[in-house]
Amino acid sequence: MVIGDKIKRLRLQCNLTQEELANRCELTKGYISQLENDLTSPSIATLIDILSALGTSLNEFFSEEQEEKIVFKENDFIEKITEKSTLNWLVPNAQKNVMEPMLIELAPSAVTEEDVPHEGEEFGYVLSGEIVIHLGSKRHACKKGESFYFTADKSHFIENKKDKTAKFLWISSPPTF
Repeated sequence: MVIGDKIKRLRLQCNLTQEELANRCELTKGYISQLENDLTSPSIATLIDILSALGTSLNEFFSEEQEEKIVFKENDFIEKITEKSTLNWLVPNAQKNVMEPMLIELAPSAVTEEDVPHEGEEFGYVLSGEIVIHLGSKRHACKKGESFYFTADKSHFIENKKDKTAKFLWISSPPTF
C-alpha cells in the first residue's frame, strides 16, 4: 500500500489543500507534500491525526476493500436463450443484492415461468411490444412506454399475446430468478 497516494486521494475527496490539511493537524505544508510523495513516513500518532482530519480511522484506512463494480457492459450480462424468450441478467451475481434487474425478450404467444408468491416487489418497464401481467387471478395489459409495479404476494407471470416480440426490463426485489 502506498500511504502517501491514499492520503492525497482522501485529501482531495475532502476538497482540502495541502496547507489546509497541514493546519488542521498542526503540521507544515511541506511535510504533507513529502508524505503524499512518499518521501517521508508519519509516526502512528501523526497518521492518526491526519486521518482524523480526513474523516477516517486507521482501521478504515488500512482495510483492503475491493472496489465495488458500478458499471456493467453487455459482455458482463448473463444470457439464457430458449425458444420462447431471451433473458439477460444485467448485473452478474445480483442474487446477493437487494434487487435483480433483467432484460427480457418474450416471443409472440409465449409466457414466462410462473413465479410463486414470495416476499418482495416486482417492477417492469416495457421497451417494445405489449405484455399481459398475470397476478393471481387478475390480468393487466402493459404496452411500450408503460411500467408495472406490484407486491409479489400472489403467483405471477408475464404473457405476450401479440404476434411480435415484446421487450421489457424486469426488476425483482429481492432476487428470485
